Amino acid sequence: MSVHISQWVILLFVAALVAMLTRRLHLPYTVGLVLAGMALSLAPVREPLHLSKDLIFFGFLPPLVFEAALCIHWHDFKKDLPVVGVLATVGVALAAAVTSLGMRYALHWDWGSAIVFGVLIAATDPVSVIATFKEAGLHGRLRLLIESESLLNDGTAAVAFVAVLAAIAGGHNSILGVSGALVLSIGGGALIGAALARAFMLLAGRTTDHLVEVTLTSLAAYGAFFVAEYFHCSGVLATMTAGLVLGDHHRSVSPLSASGRHTVEIFWEYTAFVANSLIFLLIGAQEAQQHFLGLWMAVCLAIGLVTLGRAAAIYPLCAAFTRSRFKVPVRHQHVLVWGGLRGALALALALALPQDLPQHDAIVSVTFAVVAFSVFVQGLTITPLLRRFGEIKMRSPFKSTSRHRSHDIVP
Repeated sequence: MSVHISQWVILLFVAALVAMLTRRLHLPYTVGLVLAGMALSLAPVREPLHLSKDLIFFGFLPPLVFEAALCIHWHDFKKDLPVVGVLATVGVALAAAVTSLGMRYALHWDWGSAIVFGVLIAATDPVSVIATFKEAGLHGRLRLLIESESLLNDGTAAVAFVAVLAAIAGGHNSILGVSGALVLSIGGGALIGAALARAFMLLAGRTTDHLVEVTLTSLAAYGAFFVAEYFHCSGVLATMTAGLVLGDHHRSVSPLSASGRHTVEIFWEYTAFVANSLIFLLIGAQEAQQHFLGLWMAVCLAIGLVTLGRAAAIYPLCAAFTRSRFKVPVRHQHVLVWGGLRGALALALALALPQDLPQHDAIVSVTFAVVAFSVFVQGLTITPLLRRFGEIKMRSPFKSTSRHRSHDIVP
């Protein structure tokens, strides 16, 4: 990935303009960013804008996952952990299976390519999901379910993707080997994230300098990710766990000073805004460079299968909790299905595929097409759907809404 400093400055300026314009037009911010990115890709520049796996994984995902986890209330998160856990594990497996079988038998892709595509596209993306539902002004249990599930299945899909590639390459020759690698990656990531978060909180308790406290939270976010990846564990789950631990401390027995708590909140809100803005602008620029005409049948089939797979994961699994206190109302299930947006994670995994994988180019292009469908079709219709179900109120054209995270935290 090679983007000059001047290009980053231009991207930030465009992001600010898009934020102002979409607010006035009451359009989803992410849609405006992708459109702006597509327009920017047509500009005559020396170095075209390019999205890479490393930029997404090591540049954007840690702060976005950390900020989202930081703002989730652990007390409320625990209440729905059984539902979220099942959706993020069994649900991902069901969605991946439906998509993989469809791509195998309808398009005659080889099993390896079909399974890899099914796994990488199965998980909803926290970057897209959180940005969209925050913009829509959704609160309460439904938002907690959607955000928590997107964070957890983000990690499980990334872990499963690595395991599948290793199995295809002959790295794991048995179910026991694959299962052991999954447990190590998931458990190791969670332990590393929790340990580093607590260690940095102990350090934060020894200072009242709010700038040092912000620095320590930044080290927790990126440190958890890089340390976990170094030990071949899930960096996404490590960063998510660090965010949950620090967020729990932030609201209860926080060692942060009063000014530190306020500064941390503002810092991560701005960091998430910048990361979201840049990643969707670059997605738009990359979308404009894709060639979908020769793959229209594969694209249409993939979109249908991904939607069907999401439904096959949500409705049966939620039905299993109908007679319990974890019951998910049917209207919430509809939102979970249609609000299962795909985005940065799927693109990062697709761009990380080995070049010698059969159907490599087709997988990348179809992934971009599914993400485009998520952004434009699902992104533009999810707010009207929420209004129809009475989850959000009609927004007055004479009132502006604040982006400040303190207004968006789930009660």
